[in-house]
Amino acid sequence: MTVAAASTSRAPTLGEILLLGSLTAFGAVTIDLYLPALPAIARDYGVSAAAVQLTLSTFFVGMAVGQLFFGPLSDRIGRRPTVLIGCGVYVVASIACALAPSIEALVAGRFFQALGCCAAMVTCRAIVRDRYDHRDSARIFSLLMLVLAIAPLLAPTVGGWISIVAGWHAVFIAFVVVGLAIATAVAWRLDESRSEATAEKARSSSTLAGYWELLKHRRLIGYLLVGAANGATLFSYIAASPDLVVGTWGFTEGQFGLVFAVVAVGIVGSSQVNRWLLKHHAPDRILAFATPGAALAGAVLLFAAIADAPLPVIFPLLFIALSSNGLVAANASAGALNVDPLRAGAISGLMGGINFGMGALASALGAALHDGTARPLSANIAVALLVAAAAYHGLAKPR
Repeated sequence: MTVAAASTSRAPTLGEILLLGSLTAFGAVTIDLYLPALPAIARDYGVSAAAVQLTLSTFFVGMAVGQLFFGPLSDRIGRRPTVLIGCGVYVVASIACALAPSIEALVAGRFFQALGCCAAMVTCRAIVRDRYDHRDSARIFSLLMLVLAIAPLLAPTVGGWISIVAGWHAVFIAFVVVGLAIATAVAWRLDESRSEATAEKARSSSTLAGYWELLKHRRLIGYLLVGAANGATLFSYIAASPDLVVGTWGFTEGQFGLVFAVVAVGIVGSSQVNRWLLKHHAPDRILAFATPGAALAGAVLLFAAIADAPLPVIFPLLFIALSSNGLVAANASAGALNVDPLRAGAISGLMGGINFGMGALASALGAALHDGTARPLSANIAVALLVAAAAYHGLAKPR
């Protein structure tokens, strides 16, 4: 049963959007900014590229685990304290990474970095639901995609400059600055949004008991699966794209960034179309059409990949399938948070944990099936989008 929650009709200011967008993009910046430094890290420590990749894998694990912890914590102690605690962990972990004497120490530091920045991400979703109702939450999440898109477009380039000019250690010093800047902005500008009713409900049961109660909601399970399955397509693409774009399709490393940016623009563009649609339609109505449409696009993409269709056919189909995220993610998130707004933090934690868990699984499956063609990625995308459609129409869709 959906629980009503108070909302505001006031449109967010530019400053609020930028602050919430910064919290949302915290994790993406921490991933993308240091990617260009990976070869230098491998050289300095004298380890293989696979060993350095552990710093990325461990980061994803930290993101999944941390959100399950910090989500309920934000219900219990408040949104602002949770973000500030996370920023403190993040700053200390970033310093530890910059001074790491070994690759093992760097891997451990990245895990704690993930714990720190995911506190901001998971709390941001709860803040949006605290302040806005179901439809307006979906519109805000779509608007935040504009800020989130800056990370994959700019962060790798900026990280590359820092690494070239000052060395890879300086990238982690930059993370210290980012963490301190976000903590200062939160302390100065972010008002507490958690209600006393939310606090009382969080204190009335343990974290595990609260999660167990939430997982009894059929519609919540549906929304979580919709968001996680659709998001898994992006994880699959991120993992497979370097080898596919450069190794198989023959683009240069410089052109790879442009290809990546084109996909990012598609996702952002569809998210802004979603904002316009939400003026006229409820989030669930959009999901009712977007999920099967995305599944159809995934199926056509898989058929084309199996038939060894040329790049001018494959890439537009891939672009369409991945761009469906802009029509699905915001509406699925808003739907999940609307199931029980008094547990918005815990639901946000479940959402983040399941998203990263399913994304990691999809990435690993794609790697296991790697054959130098677009078929494994296309199969991952097609299956994930089919799961998302089935989860919405079988579980989440209002009866």
